[in-house]
Amino acid sequence: MANSTLQLIHETLLAVPGMNDPVKIDFKIPRKTVLLLAEVISRGMNQKTDLENGLLQISKESAEELSTIIQDSLEKAGLTELNQRLKKLQTN
Repeated sequence: MANSTLQLIHETLLAVPGMNDPVKIDFKIPRKTVLLLAEVISRGMNQKTDLENGLLQISKESAEELSTIIQDSLEKAGLTELNQRLKKLQTN
């Protein structure tokens, strides 16, 4: 599909009534999965190629919500400090 078509589909799905309604998700996952999920979301938010091509446009509000979800998940799993140390290793 063309990028414009994918972008239109994505925008249409986000505009469906009720998409802004809060949803409670209650599930248990291993700590290693929390760490992996946080990394996958972070990397996805930092993908410049998709953002530049218009395949995925994240609003500032959505990016902040995703960042909050990442931080809350890491905090609940007790992995905040470990994640910060891993980030430092990646930059070195």
